[in-house]
Amino acid sequence: MDIAALKLLTNVVRTGSISSAAREAGVTQQAASLRLATLERHVGSALLVRSPRGTHATETGELIAAWAADVLEAVDRFDASVAAIRETDEETLRIAASMTIAEHLAPRWLMSLGTLRPGPRIEMTATNSETVLRAVRDTAATVGFIETPDVPSDLASLEFASDELVLVVGRTHPWARRGRGVSAEELSRTPLVAREPGSGTRLAFERALTDAGYPPVRPALELSSTGAIRATVAAGEHPAVLSILAVREQLAAGTIVKVPIRQLRIVRPLTAVWRRSGPGVPSSVQPLLEVVQAIS
Repeated sequence: MDIAALKLLTNVVRTGSISSAAREAGVTQQAASLRLATLERHVGSALLVRSPRGTHATETGELIAAWAADVLEAVDRFDASVAAIRETDEETLRIAASMTIAEHLAPRWLMSLGTLRPGPRIEMTATNSETVLRAVRDTAATVGFIETPDVPSDLASLEFASDELVLVVGRTHPWARRGRGVSAEELSRTPLVAREPGSGTRLAFERALTDAGYPPVRPALELSSTGAIRATVAAGEHPAVLSILAVREQLAAGTIVKVPIRQLRIVRPLTAVWRRSGPGVPSSVQPLLEVVQAIS
């Protein structure tokens, strides 16, 4: 059923004039007449009677107009709801960030952004890099921050910093007393505590060892929280490879120990990504990226 034709019909019933109803709808009288004629064919019955004194509804026309009032009211509510959602989306900057970035870098960005520039409400989701990319592609996030060495070509991107991954163990672990550290080969044969598949930290570590000629064995444990990994490492049984950003406090406190990896340094890019919608950076994202580049 043509919603616009139903609205024309109710306006004709109210005003007694097709020309008046057409003016309210912003169309010509001819276009309005054609639309009403199509509606009559759809219903299968005459809806209006035209005379020199004006236009009035038939009994069927009055019945259809009465039913249409409920439909048109529901359409108006629907349009208002969609407009409210659109307005909310325009006022909200949705950010998806990998765990390391969300926990150790993003808080400073958001504090600086709020201080320097009053702007949209910000929502941030912390997850792994793979899920961040999916959120940006699906428009669930306006901008994403990832820590994976693989930056997809279908998204616009900006590398804003780099991050080093380090090998850490508990104070009672045998490696904690190795001044010379461990070789990449020995590390590759040792089951670690690791993040889940899809994590940028895990991918960067596995890629670095594989490129060095030593593909790693399966992890001893897979945990989705960096905090849980740190606690497991501190307990002393299993090593882990984590961002230096994620272990600085624990290294300073002495609850875990950094172990050198001989002849291997693992550095990965930290990258902002967003959907391509034209040249340059979207205006909604630009203020945040300026802050990110200034303080990262």
